[in-house]
Amino acid sequence: MKVVLLQKVTGLGNVDEIKEVAEGYARNFLFPRHLAVQASPRMLQEIENRHQREAKQAERDLHEQQQLAARIDGVEVELKEKASEGGSLYAAVTAQKVAEALQKQGFKVEKEQVVMKPIKEVGSHVVKMKFRHGLEAEVTVTVLATK
Repeated sequence: MKVVLLQKVTGLGNVDEIKEVAEGYARNFLFPRHLAVQASPRMLQEIENRHQREAKQAERDLHEQQQLAARIDGVEVELKEKASEGGSLYAAVTAQKVAEALQKQGFKVEKEQVVMKPIKEVGSHVVKMKFRHGLEAEVTVTVLATK
């Protein structure tokens, strides 16, 4: 019997996969637990339509992420922080501060996308940005001392 999985079933498959299973397994285990439904032409068409919509959405998302990564690559961010005479910062510059500075410049980024160790010294630092679909960009963060 062909069934369409509604949830991930260990040892059988993932959501929306079509599997051939024993009739007893389907009726006694999969159907009562709402893990699968019997495959019908209508169900198969719905799955195909959903996959097409998801593929289009993923393509749009990839295009948006590529544009964002291209725009943000090489951007310079200037932050003014309190520092000692030797150039050590009193409070480290974190991913949150870098993300906020980028947001003020008009970029839609989250702190989770900023990959860096906290900056504790005055000067220029290269910070890596990670985006969905494996895209990356680099931003230069310049920390200036204030008193």
